Amino acid sequence: MSIFSRLFKFSSQDMAIDLGTANTVVYVRGRGIVLNEPSVVAVETLNGVKRVKAVGEDAKLMMGKTPDSIEAIRPLRDGVIADIDVAEQMIKHFITKVHGGKHSPWRAPEIVICVPSGSTSVERRAIRDAASNAGASQVFLIEEPMAAAIGADMPVTEPIGSMVVDIGGGATEVAVLSLRGLAYTTSVRVGGDKMDEAIVSFVRRHHNLLIGEATAERIKKQFGVAQPPEDGVGETIHIKGRDLVNGVPKEISINQGQIADALAEPISTIVEGVRIALENTAPELAADIVDQGIVLTGGGALLKGLDDELRDETGLPVTIAEDPLTCVAIGTGRAMEDPIFRGVLQTA
Repeated sequence: MSIFSRLFKFSSQDMAIDLGTANTVVYVRGRGIVLNEPSVVAVETLNGVKRVKAVGEDAKLMMGKTPDSIEAIRPLRDGVIADIDVAEQMIKHFITKVHGGKHSPWRAPEIVICVPSGSTSVERRAIRDAASNAGASQVFLIEEPMAAAIGADMPVTEPIGSMVVDIGGGATEVAVLSLRGLAYTTSVRVGGDKMDEAIVSFVRRHHNLLIGEATAERIKKQFGVAQPPEDGVGETIHIKGRDLVNGVPKEISINQGQIADALAEPISTIVEGVRIALENTAPELAADIVDQGIVLTGGGALLKGLDDELRDETGLPVTIAEDPLTCVAIGTGRAMEDPIFRGVLQTA
């Protein structure tokens, strides 16, 4: 490679994007992960004209607290683009931010974006169009479970069956991989968002208290448990919201046992997805999974006791990837950089 072409390649800032329902993580060739921000865009409407007011971290702080003229939008729902125009603005903003506020002087970057394995051709086209309109010279796609497995250092290029469960904000991807391909995959539209919703509805039903998404997410992250504590109670937490009977702000106490009750339904849906995947796995691959076990990736893998719950339900060894939150982005970046994995990228 000549000095000029190496400079050319370096300056292009090719990037891999994990476009998640909850967070967007950007990996740049030769630099690793350079950005990890919430997938939220705040749009302001002035005299009938819409404009982007904030993106990422700043926009997330506005959620549930905006006046009528501003709307905090999450352009992705259940792992796929729900609002293509806003998603395009968000991708454009992140690309510009990664370039230090300016576009690359040499050429538009190549972009690799991961997509849910169960996404339709229409949803994939929406993602590709959003990235192209945001300034990509070429767009490649990689399926999320494959990216998660590469990021978790699983033997995806070898003739060994391995199972990955990627629990994102909008969906949970369960896949059995072997020889650079997905031998079996299923997607369950349950993830971190559904867990937050379960906490909101539990508190409303049992305590007549209305809490926001941000409060529910904080409860899940700090005190959430997949299995009830040994004493059935665990830690007690104070939460604030609006009393639905009197209509005034109020504070109540709930415990970890109650949070485990609230999360029981979304967790059992994830367990069921894993069970269905195991039932549909070819016998030789199933034999490998007994040895290899199941690897958990994605933010949902951080829920306390979820690995134990899966271990109890399947009888298989379950491990959590080293850095579950950035696993998919790292895998997407490796697939872009390493010729060994280039075969897993899709252009169509």
